[in-house]
Amino acid sequence: MKRMKTVASAVLMLAAGALAGTAQAELPKSMTWTAYDVGSSGYVEASAMADALMKEESTRVRIMPSGTSIGRLLPLKTGRAAYGWLANEIYFAAEAIHDFAAQEWGPQDLRVMLGRPAGFGLGVAGDAGVKTLADLKGKRIARVQANPSVNIKVEAILAFAGLTWDDVEVVDVPSYGASLRALVEGTADAAGGVPTAATFRELEASPRGIVWPSLPDDDKAGWDRVKKVGSFFAPITETVGAGLSEDNPAQLIGYRYPMIATYADTSADEVYAVTKAIVETYDLYKDVNKIMPRWQAKIAGHPPADAPFHEGAVRYLKEIGVWTAEDEAWNQDRLARMKAVQAAWDAAMDEALEKNLPGKDWEAFWADYRAKNLQ
Repeated sequence: MKRMKTVASAVLMLAAGALAGTAQAELPKSMTWTAYDVGSSGYVEASAMADALMKEESTRVRIMPSGTSIGRLLPLKTGRAAYGWLANEIYFAAEAIHDFAAQEWGPQDLRVMLGRPAGFGLGVAGDAGVKTLADLKGKRIARVQANPSVNIKVEAILAFAGLTWDDVEVVDVPSYGASLRALVEGTADAAGGVPTAATFRELEASPRGIVWPSLPDDDKAGWDRVKKVGSFFAPITETVGAGLSEDNPAQLIGYRYPMIATYADTSADEVYAVTKAIVETYDLYKDVNKIMPRWQAKIAGHPPADAPFHEGAVRYLKEIGVWTAEDEAWNQDRLARMKAVQAAWDAAMDEALEKNLPGKDWEAFWADYRAKNLQ
């Protein structure tokens, strides 16, 4: 009997602690977020949510736009911003690949809070004479400097048609926003992006017009080539965005964007509070554009995503009955993968030091070490 009383008391104490933790989950008085640059869907959606929090919660939110992956993640790494409305740079940073293979980066311990399903395609000017992806050969296609998140998706779309960057005329631009502006200004024929971007709407209304060459989901060979570029891509039929509708859909690359992300060591109570506030102010931003219904927690609160979900977000998603056992299993697998990548990085660094490897050779060394030691 004494043991039963002790166990019961412990259970009550744990329950009280959990309630206290939830009660202490207060929204910060001010926050800084990063997002894609002005004119992008990510910036528009982040701005709408920020406005909702400022109206409903009296929380001040500042958004730092950037057209590059490094520009969006560096403020989070240095503590200048707490949250980012990010894309596949989350995956690249967690895996320490592309720009994040540099020694000053390495695998970043990032977490996702929410992320809506999105379609990504090559928006093509209607006067460029492109009907299928194969027609892109020789066309002017924007490539964004220091933005592997955009460029790898464009590369995957080209691969669907058996093309590479060598088969097109590359137009190098400094940012994602600049890549879309190049279409409107006539200096490019195609640029990769999400169809809801405001600049694509501008292109749609311009004399050039806009088309979205499809990646048919029944083209197995094409999709095999896509997945060799990025295993996390999947077909999606997109009906929302410039030049798209239920009557005029396009089959594009599916992924999550934007994903609201932060570092793993961000307070679980704070992440709980921010996730809760974003979900509970949904009615204030749901009509900003036709894509916003995908931000409902029952849609945006599930994996897969480019990193594990943060424990604070998971706590809230469980509380509202969204998080499932399957979600938890996925999250644990993704956490294990991240630990394996981090351990491999540390081991590779030790080996490089033992060999006195020149810094200029590090990225090639790490790529080879990854291939041999990580599946």
